[in-house]
Amino acid sequence: MRRYVCENGLSLFFLAIFAITLVGQSFAGRNKYNAVKAEHGGSPVSWWSYVTSTDFGGSVMENWQSEFLQFSLFILATIWFIQKGSNESKVLGDAGLESKARQQIGRNAPADGPRWAKFDDWRTRIYENSLLLTFTAIFFATWLAQSLNNWREFNDDALEHGDPPIGWTSYLGNADFWERTLQNWQSEFLAVGTMVVFTIYLRQRGSPESKPVGAPHDETATSG
Repeated sequence: MRRYVCENGLSLFFLAIFAITLVGQSFAGRNKYNAVKAEHGGSPVSWWSYVTSTDFGGSVMENWQSEFLQFSLFILATIWFIQKGSNESKVLGDAGLESKARQQIGRNAPADGPRWAKFDDWRTRIYENSLLLTFTAIFFATWLAQSLNNWREFNDDALEHGDPPIGWTSYLGNADFWERTLQNWQSEFLAVGTMVVFTIYLRQRGSPESKPVGAPHDETATSG
């Protein structure tokens, strides 16, 4: 068990703090939700009723879809775009899909390499893009879930104020949906952009997300 924890410490760490913050959000969100209902003369809801509500579901999906969009675009952009001096960039001149030898495809694959990397046919085409395809699929799934939750919440609010509900496709063109969406997207783009630029000039000793402390600022695609 100790060896397993040591070998998987990074993923276990983030899984643990993800679970803690998600549960914490559910309790904090329920308290806020009940406080608002009390101000309007409503009855408080249970924790389970809140976590299955559109208020909680919409908030969670808004964050998840923007995170997976961030990684999808970053994976795609780093294939073709270079940033001199950044640890988040490939080496200057290596933009593009790279050769089969460099990517260890087909007969260039090692004996213990992934099976689908050795075929050099349609299976390899899928596998060589599987990371981007998976992140993109999760992004669209969570974005769809966000839109459905926000749409139901929007219509609930409309009915409370005596306004008629609108259809889901109409909601997709509504300012409420795009305000919720774009406020998350811009924060993710800002975070990725600053990471790309900051790794040119700033360092963190021991982190693979940083260049070696003494590396020149224009050294590209190296890790500490």
